[in-house]
Amino acid sequence: MSIHATAIVAEGARVPDSCSVGPYCIVGADVVLGEDCRLVSHVVLDGHTTLGARNRVFPFASLGCSPQDLKYAGEPTRLVMGDDNTVRESVTISRGTVGGGGVTTVGSGCLIMAYTHIGHDSHIGNGCILANSATLAGHVIVEDYAVVGALCPVHQFCRIGKYSYIGGGTTITQDVLPFSLTSIERNNHAYGLNKVGLERRGFTPVQIKELRHAYRLLTGSKMNTSDALKAMRETLEGSPDAEHVKYLVEFIAASERGIIK
Repeated sequence: MSIHATAIVAEGARVPDSCSVGPYCIVGADVVLGEDCRLVSHVVLDGHTTLGARNRVFPFASLGCSPQDLKYAGEPTRLVMGDDNTVRESVTISRGTVGGGGVTTVGSGCLIMAYTHIGHDSHIGNGCILANSATLAGHVIVEDYAVVGALCPVHQFCRIGKYSYIGGGTTITQDVLPFSLTSIERNNHAYGLNKVGLERRGFTPVQIKELRHAYRLLTGSKMNTSDALKAMRETLEGSPDAEHVKYLVEFIAASERGIIK
């Protein structure tokens, strides 16, 4: 085990021999690290925080500290992270609150860039990218392989769909459609399909064609959302294997805050 002489690792913390804890890091008593984790320097891990294997945490990141919620009264809530995440400088991730389910989660393979904040009871999927100074309020859901651009504030209880891409500086106050491109440059609207991102993730030309047709019904026609959903469901009847279109329909139907269209 490599623990720098200036680091403070509390009794009770579980730190495998394969981990590296750099200068001036503080690891709390209820922290559990997976194999091959590296805390570069000046990292604070607090509360009931569990990290999977091969996570890298850069200087001045603060993970698992008390949530920024006035109702929080010191309950033993949690932060749980998966494997192979990169957490850059000055990132803050709050643990959960009792009222929000008690746990904040981050999946595996995520890049969380400098100065990002992930609020209490938020849930980040796998393969997500949160660019510099992305600011997620509490109870935000970011689904797999979504990209949140730099300087994006996300309102509490918003849901960001799979494979979506949000341009830098865009204020998010409603749910972001999966597979979409959403940007402040287009008046905070979804303006198309994230075709390049889908191709990079291995979507087939047929799948992209099906999604493009669904998006034309939703954003390129004169139909309201209800009529577009009806037309999309009719499309599914003729193509029952269009799983991604089915997910898009279910996402819209389940939205509580409304969608950015």
